[in-house]
This record gives sequence, structure tokens and C-alpha cells, in this order.
Amino acid sequence: MKIGVIGTGYVGLVTGTCFADSGNDVICVDIDQNKVDRLRKGEVPIYEPGLNRVFERAIREERLVFTTDLESTFRETEMIFLCLPTPPGANGQADLSFVLNVADELGDLFNKFPGYRVIINKSTVPVGTADRVRERIATKTKAEFDVVSNPEFLREGAAVEDFMKPERVVVGTGSKRAAELMTALYEPFVRSGNPIIIMDERSSELTKYAANAMLATKITFMNEIANICEKVGADVDDVRRGIGTDSRIGQRFLFAGIGYGGSCFPKDVQAIHHTAGEYGYDFKILDSVMKVNESQKVSIVKKIKDFYNGDLDGKTFGVWGLSFKPETDDIREAPSLYITREIAALGAKMKAYDPEAMDTFKQAVTDDVLKAVEFMDDRDSVIEGVDALIICTEWNEFRRPDMSRFAKVMNAPVIFDGRNLYDLDRVADAGVTYFSVGRPSVNA
Repeated sequence: MKIGVIGTGYVGLVTGTCFADSGNDVICVDIDQNKVDRLRKGEVPIYEPGLNRVFERAIREERLVFTTDLESTFRETEMIFLCLPTPPGANGQADLSFVLNVADELGDLFNKFPGYRVIINKSTVPVGTADRVRERIATKTKAEFDVVSNPEFLREGAAVEDFMKPERVVVGTGSKRAAELMTALYEPFVRSGNPIIIMDERSSELTKYAANAMLATKITFMNEIANICEKVGADVDDVRRGIGTDSRIGQRFLFAGIGYGGSCFPKDVQAIHHTAGEYGYDFKILDSVMKVNESQKVSIVKKIKDFYNGDLDGKTFGVWGLSFKPETDDIREAPSLYITREIAALGAKMKAYDPEAMDTFKQAVTDDVLKAVEFMDDRDSVIEGVDALIICTEWNEFRRPDMSRFAKVMNAPVIFDGRNLYDLDRVADAGVTYFSVGRPSVNA
């Protein structure tokens, strides 16, 4: 099939690359000429495991091209995916200006290049967006077209695998013709028997928000359990194993920590909460989810302040991990942003390392945080001469350090672990003072 992808951000680039790898001819269009030039040279602007390999193959086999020319993209394609940003506003409402502006342009292009096309919303958008896109295009043209909702369920760090082997594909459309084309497009990806679920557009749009809100709620619930564990002297890891073996609950998303972040969960929880409010419904659970997550991000700072009796002036902390999760350079809503800001405000310095996210972190923080942080080239140099170590992200290389080095190279072997990476007996044997989330502290 001949596919157009409008927008080459995270979702657009993965979508276009994976469709091209499955044998389709894909044109990706973006308004950023510099970005398009880089992509044409084979430079992938995001870190995503496995994407480079698939991208290079698609480019080499000339099934994936990049342009700034929307008109030529429209002329040459029959299915057009909208992979455009929908950033949250101050009240949590998703900003649809990018999507609707492109819809206006597509309406004009239908008059220049008539012929049936399917316009697919791949961006995460509020309920009713497919209707709004359809209306915007229809005000410009009498051409025949369908607007489909096809939400993405891509995990950063595993997006290529998720696209190539989806647990399900959700397609929102009332058009039999569009449903048949979408089914044909996705059939190569579901040969193992996973479903392509056809539903109406509004149900499809709500499905994406509901999925992320449920996962965010599950994470937040376990963080609340962890906080109770600290009060009563229980171990959240034991509780997790105890409930995770219940098939009604399952084992995933039960790990306690310092809150969720990234580009999806925070934005999508806010958006579905805002949508509920627009329809006069008070979504009380999500009120609590958002409130708890905000406090959880900086819960480790309270432990640090308590340990040092509120006096951090002159202290230096090591920081392992800046991205909101491992296997990505995305720092949007990452707990590290909040923790480093609080530590800097308390007069302390930091030495930080992340395998992929240091550049994106530098671009996101204020000057006062940048002045307080020294960025290191590797994991081990971070802990040399620091008063304590803070772990914000569970990268694999942080999981099995030489425990004996902590006592040798740190001013004091103290760890504040926001991701519960280490066995309590192991840190005790190494003479490390250790604070984690929802588990007993270890005092050396």
C-alpha cells in the first residue's frame, strides 16, 4: 500500500518505519526541513532500541522517504496517518490545533487530487476528534473519504517490538470500506492470532485513554501500598509477589517506585480527566492518581532531608538515571526533573549520569539546576567523592554494581533508591545505608 505519515515525532517515525519494513511504500512529511534533511541522511533523532536497524533497511530498500511537501505526499498516497503532537494545555485539555490545521490542508488537497482516501488519527486525541477532523475536511471538499481512529499502544523502549507484534490493533470506523483497508494493512502484524478490533471512532479514542489511565492507576495504587508498608514495617516486594500471582490482578505494573512519567501517562490521565469534566462527570479516582503521583516523584527527597536533618548545604549527591524509564532518552515528566530541582534548591550539588538522556535533560531544566549538576561520562565516576547516591531510573547497568566500591569511593556509603534495585541483605552485607520505596531501611 502507499502510505503517508504526517509528523515524524516518536509515533510518526516508528509508524512509518515499521509499515515500510512490512513492504509498504511510505512517505513521511514534516514541516521541519532540518529534521527531514537529517532523516534523509539516515540519522534517527530519537533513541529507541531496534529502530535504527529497521530504519536503515527501509531506507536502503527505498520504501521509506522523507519530505516537507504535503501536497506531493497527498498525491502519491491512499492512506494518510496523522501523527501530530497533541500537547496538554494548562487545564489538561489536549491541544488539537496541529491536527485540525492539517485537516484543513487536506480538505484543500482533496479538491486538487480527487479520489478516495482514508485519513487515520494515530495521535492520542480526545473523544470526538475523528468527528471534528471529518467535519473540517468536509467543509472544504465533496470528495469521498473516511476518517479512522487507530490509537497507538507503543511502549518507549519497546516500540518497534510493540508495533511489529501488537497484542491488539484497535480500529475505530463505521465504514466497511475503511475497515477492510485497515484490516489488510495490519494483517501481516497479527499472524499469531492477536485481534484486530473494529469499533466506532469514539470508543476507539476512549480506549487509548482508558488503557493508560488504568495502568497509571495500577502504578499509583502500588505506590500507595508502598507508603503504607513503610508505616507498618512491611515489605512491598513481598506484597507485590503475594497479589501478583492472582490472575485477576497480574504481575505487571506492580513495582513500587517514585512515580510514573513520560509522554503518555501524565498527558493521557489529564486528558481523560478533562473530558470527563466536560461531560459533567467527576472522575474521582483520577483526581487521586494525579495527586499521589505528583507527591511520589519527590517522596525520596523527604527521606534525604530526614536523614540529614534538613541540612543539605554543601552536600554532593550522585544521581544514576535521568530518563523517565530505561531504554529511552525521554525525560518528559521524569521524576529526576523534580528531584534534582528540589536538591538544587536545598543548596546541594550533584554528579549525574544517564546512558542516553543527558542531552535531553540539559535542554529541559532551568539554569539553577544546570549549575548544580556535573554530568559524568560513566556510572562509576558518579559515586566518587559523593555523600550519597540517588537512583532515579532502573537502567540495567545500575542493577549489578560492585557493592564493595560504595564504601571505598563515596564519602559515606548511603543510597536512596527510587527503583528498588537491590536486595536488602546484599546492601547490608556491603555495609551500605540504604533507603528504598516501601521496604525496610538498612542502616550500616
